[in-house]
Amino acid sequence: MTAPVQSDDVVIARAPAKINLHLGIGSTRADGFHELATVFCALSLADEVVAVEAEELSIVTTGEGAEQVSDDATNLAWRAAAALAERAGIKAEVALAVRKQIPVAAGLAGGSADAAATLVACDALWQTGADREDLVEIAATLGSDVVFSLTGGLALGTGRGELLSPVLAAGRWHWVLAVAEDGLSTGDVYAELDRLRGEGGAGTSLELPDQLLNALRARDLSAVGAALHNDMEPAAYSLMPSLRRTKAAGLEEGAQAAVLCGSGPTMAFLADGEDDAVELATRLSAQGVCRTVRTAHGPVTGARIIG
Repeated sequence: MTAPVQSDDVVIARAPAKINLHLGIGSTRADGFHELATVFCALSLADEVVAVEAEELSIVTTGEGAEQVSDDATNLAWRAAAALAERAGIKAEVALAVRKQIPVAAGLAGGSADAAATLVACDALWQTGADREDLVEIAATLGSDVVFSLTGGLALGTGRGELLSPVLAAGRWHWVLAVAEDGLSTGDVYAELDRLRGEGGAGTSLELPDQLLNALRARDLSAVGAALHNDMEPAAYSLMPSLRRTKAAGLEEGAQAAVLCGSGPTMAFLADGEDDAVELATRLSAQGVCRTVRTAHGPVTGARIIG
């Protein structure tokens, strides 16, 4: 990351990637979303957003996957700036520069992280006076993961993922992320899950992941590994069968456990510690089962000002 820039008319914010340690998908709701029960963990892998005073709203993206990111009102960070300005009753006069490290369309909530970082950066730049609850309300209108990108840490998410309850668990967990060559559309994975289940998952019941929550609070590595779960995996495997080989390779190379990140196609492997994560990443890279491999730890804080 570049050094923070200190200026009254420039603000830099950072927001983390996330993984879902548990992702339970219920039936389709009346609003078209699925009911969720999930456990979020914010990771040290993060994007930065630089907000600079300008005469109009614009956005430029550099870094990981920048060529796949739009530079108009379809961009979630753009929408975040516009929504905050509307809420504050001011013009959205800001030039946004997004510095990406979180892979695009990887199930790591990179777009949500950018939106969350934009909210806190523009709030500081424009001095809107919005409190955390105001930003959370705006975030909830932008996307299911944006609220968590604001708050970070470990949290139980319900509703469509925007209703959060903190998970009070001490300690740090180390992960190896295997990023696939191609991305997966979240909508496509949900549609495939509905197809596999039939009738949009009608009647699918959700249970809170008590086993995982207890394991996290007890700091029990093996129990956490055993409790990792994602209902989206069968659908992601159906659309991208190579993910099965990626998961098998990581487990064969010594990962404690593996879980699909969100709707995929990134696979997250739980490691014994930092050194083990680095060694696992090296061995997994040599297998040639993914485009790139990253190490990360969590939980970390949510979106925050860094300059």
